[in-house]
Amino acid sequence: MGTDQFSVLFALLAFMALAVGVVSLAIVTFGKAEKLRPIADVVLPLAFVIALTSTLGSLYYSGIANYRPCRLCWWQRIMMYPMVPVLGIATFRKDIMGAWYALPLALGGVGYGLYHTQLRWWPAEDGGSCDVDAPCSAVWVNTWGFVSIPFMATCGFIAITGLLAVRLKLNRSLAS
Repeated sequence: MGTDQFSVLFALLAFMALAVGVVSLAIVTFGKAEKLRPIADVVLPLAFVIALTSTLGSLYYSGIANYRPCRLCWWQRIMMYPMVPVLGIATFRKDIMGAWYALPLALGGVGYGLYHTQLRWWPAEDGGSCDVDAPCSAVWVNTWGFVSIPFMATCGFIAITGLLAVRLKLNRSLAS
């Protein structure tokens, strides 16, 4: 499988993650906590799988496809990579507090990802944060004309944020 095929696979996974994130955030916003109980045991493992897949995808692009990460890519990596052990340990130990540990990283990743994604469309908005040798507006992946690496990362962060929000809402309802 070549880089183009992997990019299509990663784009499909990103859209699945985005759907999970949007549905999760809608459930948290509009749903009742007791309706979340059936999915309580899969929320942290699913967040872990998304973080692991995102990390492996990032490593594939930089280590195998030889795409040079820009400064904002590095910040997104800083947010994503630690979630793998945090959510992995939380999943293994069934530690629902792991959601609290990972949520700030996921929210930070959403922020960096949204900013980075918009740079693809409006590169003049850079503000000097990027390196000339690895510009943040460079488009290494352009699946279907709009799915880029920052877009895929943002989808992963949104999914993880939504799943962690579900877990925390359920925690709060069980505590009361």
